[in-house]
Amino acid sequence: MSMLQRFFSAFCMIFLLYGCTVTPSSVTQTKTARLSNILTSLDASIPKPEANRLAKDILQETAKLTQEFKLTSPPLFHNFLVNVGVREKGLCYQWSDALYAHLHKRNYPSFSFHLYGANIGKYFSEHNTLVVAKKGKAQKDGIVIDPWRNSGELYFSHIQDDVAYHWVHRPLRECF
Repeated sequence: MSMLQRFFSAFCMIFLLYGCTVTPSSVTQTKTARLSNILTSLDASIPKPEANRLAKDILQETAKLTQEFKLTSPPLFHNFLVNVGVREKGLCYQWSDALYAHLHKRNYPSFSFHLYGANIGKYFSEHNTLVVAKKGKAQKDGIVIDPWRNSGELYFSHIQDDVAYHWVHRPLRECF
């Protein structure tokens, strides 16, 4: 291989690995309010301050994990980097597990947290996420919390409104 080919190969590798790195988005009042509103829509008895605190916590933890995972966009490319050993973490189940563990350490008496999956067992299309539900209410009415799908930019919606996936509860993955 010539010197020019090696230089070009090295340049391409550096560009691919670091040219698409994601900068964590800021936690704004607008994002916090949008997430808080969807959380309070789960039940009229949910205290607004608790929903605000949870929304802010989820957004801040997502930003922290974006940096910790050295996230690269798009998500499938980041998965490739993890699978070949260039990145250590950042697969969808690692996102959901990290958020699940973080939120279980906190005090949110109105909410319960659950791990969900879609296309379980299908290597290229399996996806995992966190679902937040009103404690004591049906999980199927919960909120999908998915920071993986948009490369660290938090996606959230009611489960039934998330038409991209057919979510199923994964109780055996839950460690609490």
